[in-house]
Amino acid sequence: MRIQSRSPAEEGKERVSLVPESLDDLWHLQYVLEPGDLVAGDTTRRIQRDDDRMRDTGGQREHMHVTIEVDTVEFAKFANRLRVGGEIIDASREDQLGFHHTVNVEERDEITVTKRFKPDQMDRLEEAAEATDAPDVAIATVEEGEAHIHTVAQYGTDEYGSFTGTTGKGEYARSRDELFGDLTAALGRMDVDAVILAGPGFTKRDALDFIEDETPALAEKITTVDTSAVGDRGVHEVLKRGAVEDVQQETRIAAEAELIDELMHRIGEGAKAAYGPDEVAKAADFGAAETLIVLDERLRKERGAVTEDEEGREWDVDVNEIVTNVEQQGGDVTVFSSDFAPGEQLANLGGIAALLRYRME
Repeated sequence: MRIQSRSPAEEGKERVSLVPESLDDLWHLQYVLEPGDLVAGDTTRRIQRDDDRMRDTGGQREHMHVTIEVDTVEFAKFANRLRVGGEIIDASREDQLGFHHTVNVEERDEITVTKRFKPDQMDRLEEAAEATDAPDVAIATVEEGEAHIHTVAQYGTDEYGSFTGTTGKGEYARSRDELFGDLTAALGRMDVDAVILAGPGFTKRDALDFIEDETPALAEKITTVDTSAVGDRGVHEVLKRGAVEDVQQETRIAAEAELIDELMHRIGEGAKAAYGPDEVAKAADFGAAETLIVLDERLRKERGAVTEDEEGREWDVDVNEIVTNVEQQGGDVTVFSSDFAPGEQLANLGGIAALLRYRME
């Protein structure tokens, strides 16, 4: 996510211009936009014409800039877009005011959002923006005699380092270990969540064995992939196979799974945990919630930002108050994805839970 600008707007609202740069960014936006928000951007709209010079052809699409008041938001994953619907309240063509329109937000489309941002919503945007500049996955490609490391950004890759050395058996074995040592040291200096180790043949397996012996913690981050080449060509093969997306998803699932496992462990022991909206709200009021865990779909529904296919609010408590209480008392807030297994477990617990600082009576 690229945040272009932030400025105050009327009635205590804030105006933020941003550019989503990946499918993940569009996914984040669906949990930020709510009914009543204003979204401005470029779009196309079918304009009906029926005058003396042109018979009615059913309408032609024209480019225009519009501002809509949001009433529906839909993340169309397989179409790579976010559909934001609402009434046009401002437009480059005044005759379009008052009509309903859907703005299709795609990667690299700039939009301006005006709303009262809740703390976790702005945190979500800022985290997405940081992810753009701080890659969390590295690709290391290795074969006999050379190794390369590339960082992965939202778009494209950059070479981080390249190493060469004489390799082989017997008298050259030390040079081979030196190559693996340079690779290991460089990967150890990188702040990444996962490493994809790729290349042809068995050399990558030998490199992984070396890393496991020298730096076991680093080895735990590594996934191996077979490629026919190293360097730029090898990285292209890794990207083409979708290995980066798989690793990123696995990394997120692992983090969520660790939290849900800890929660279930505490619940099983009757220890420091709360689940369900009423219990969690009580814990937040008392300042006992150290880590709040909430399901993305439930958070969205309780805030009223529902799509046409979703049901509305069900809780008697205000989820915004819960989030604010936890953050003001120094707690962490983690939003689980409903697409993964840990999210399904959280849904069975009411869609919200908390790890507590102390046990509630």
